[in-house]
Amino acid sequence: MSAFYVTTPIYYVNARPHLGHAYTTIVADSLKRFYRMLGQDARMLTGTDEHGDKIVKAAQAVGKNPKEFVDEISADFASMWDDLRIDHDQFIRTTDESHKKAVQVLLQRIYDKGDIYHGEYGGHYCFGCERFYTEKELEDGLCPQHQTKPEFISEKNYFFKMSKYQEWLKKHIADNPDFIRPERYRNEVLSMLEGNVLEDLCISRPKSRLEWGIELPFDKDYVCYVWFDALANYISALGWPENEADEAGLFSRYWPAEHLVAKDILKPHGIFWPTMLKSADLPLFKHLNVHGYWLIKDTKMSKSLGNVVDPRFAAEHFGLDAFRYFLLRDMHFGSDASYSEEALINRINSDLANDLGNLFSRVLSMNAKYFGKIMPALGTLSVEDEVLFEDAENSAKNYVQLFQEVRFSQALDSLWEPVRAMNKYVDSQAPWTLFKEGNMERLGTVIRVLMENMYKVSYLLWPVMPTSSVMMQEQLGKTFSDKNLNAKVFEDLLASRIHLRTGSEVAEASNLFPRMEKVEPAQKIEKKSSEKAAQNVKNDKSGSKAKNDKQEGENTMQEIEYADFQKLDLRVGTILKAERHPDADKLLRFDVDLGEEEPRQIISGIAEFFEPADLVGKKVVVVANLPPRKLRGLMSHGMILTAESGTDLSLLTTDAANGATVS
Repeated sequence: MSAFYVTTPIYYVNARPHLGHAYTTIVADSLKRFYRMLGQDARMLTGTDEHGDKIVKAAQAVGKNPKEFVDEISADFASMWDDLRIDHDQFIRTTDESHKKAVQVLLQRIYDKGDIYHGEYGGHYCFGCERFYTEKELEDGLCPQHQTKPEFISEKNYFFKMSKYQEWLKKHIADNPDFIRPERYRNEVLSMLEGNVLEDLCISRPKSRLEWGIELPFDKDYVCYVWFDALANYISALGWPENEADEAGLFSRYWPAEHLVAKDILKPHGIFWPTMLKSADLPLFKHLNVHGYWLIKDTKMSKSLGNVVDPRFAAEHFGLDAFRYFLLRDMHFGSDASYSEEALINRINSDLANDLGNLFSRVLSMNAKYFGKIMPALGTLSVEDEVLFEDAENSAKNYVQLFQEVRFSQALDSLWEPVRAMNKYVDSQAPWTLFKEGNMERLGTVIRVLMENMYKVSYLLWPVMPTSSVMMQEQLGKTFSDKNLNAKVFEDLLASRIHLRTGSEVAEASNLFPRMEKVEPAQKIEKKSSEKAAQNVKNDKSGSKAKNDKQEGENTMQEIEYADFQKLDLRVGTILKAERHPDADKLLRFDVDLGEEEPRQIISGIAEFFEPADLVGKKVVVVANLPPRKLRGLMSHGMILTAESGTDLSLLTTDAANGATVS
């Protein structure tokens, strides 16, 4: 069994975890699950970086010693990953004794090779970056990362002969185009190597200035530079150097790694780390995968700006799987992406509620109505059936390839192609018409074709949405266990069309992805509520007076002006989805396409007159300009018009196009 090893950066513990940390870690978790799904022996590493100047300063700011401080923040990171259900195999800390020993062995090996020397250096030192900058690297005399003026420090230190490996690294990157990806970051590293003579790297700090670090094995008066310490975690976590020669050990089994980093730490990972490994005669990592920043209103998240997003809140409020899906779908890996609750809600509503959730709801409801929750047999396939199967197979293969290339957004978009196609297939095949015609064999084939392809999509979604994936598979009558993942199972998934068992019982309904509404600030809601209450009191008073003025038995139907009728916005729409309200027996919940950017959610009290599955695909007339109203916890954005005759109720239907106005 081939192995796969993915690492996050070890996160610096001078501040609490935020969205950026969560994104990288969720990507790593998804990659681990993806390769497990392919049948590989996958391992994931994350952890915390706990030495250096910034830690000392951050600890002093809150009146704690460095060890107390790092213990607290590191525990917060570990707790965060538990809350987000990250399936990591190891959480490493650079204060672990085994890691300290590994760093000292690495330093000694490079020192013995003659690649570390003692010298004096004067340079512009940024305490935020914990590194020296040359005059050329500064921007108007300021640190390019922190925009602060570095302090000029002149002191004796130890240096790594990084310049010795400049030409070798340039050639390696040129010969291996996907060593650093996406391509823009490969080009950025090559630009660093080609534009300047690579300087040697200062790898120590005198204890007279900093004691919080790993002591150099060849000079007890110095501690190791934080980056030289931190980068070694990727191999120390595998038990290196003790098991370096052990073919059965973790290092031989899993190294080399797939590294995941944000673009702000490209240089240490793209230049420092490969030259360190080369000097130590160790194999290089497989790929350095570099992503962009999550921006808030086009601004990088910053604690000082107060725009840091709490991943726990987002996961709890919107659902962990939906949050994971949004992160991988909305960021094109390598580019920056904008985060907002509005963007998250829009993605949930469009992809999960309207597309995937609507598909599962429609198909399972129809199967329950037409076949009593029993999986129908697959009959003779039509041309349309074959096309749907072939498109789903091609999309699955594209999804796998794109995921391997860390192009997650494009991979998920590819997987959504059959989801959208299946919703159209439902409309074109019109199962409700087949049922009315009594064509049960063809109806069964249509439902079965849909559920087989729904199963394939739900299975492939497991790396990104593990909980929802399992629930969708269970709704289709399949039991999922990650213990049964292997290469043969996955190959069969891609190669075969039939995975479900005829006659098995499936769920009668699905409501995994309800539409989300943007929550207004509490003050705004309170103001609206008080204004509405005042208006109700006014209406009650005027209504009582009007009633008293009427004579008993007089017709109370009020006449209106033509201008009043013109205020109504009556529009034609198609019911895309119909289901029972989860908390009210007399209410139905609809998604109605009015020709707008997104379907409308409408709640209607007609459950006693209609079966939801019978209404899907119907063209109806909607009062579209009513103010939104919450009915038993769900917002309704309009009213579906009906006609009442005695005890019968009918929908007002038409053949007009979606969005057409009634006048």
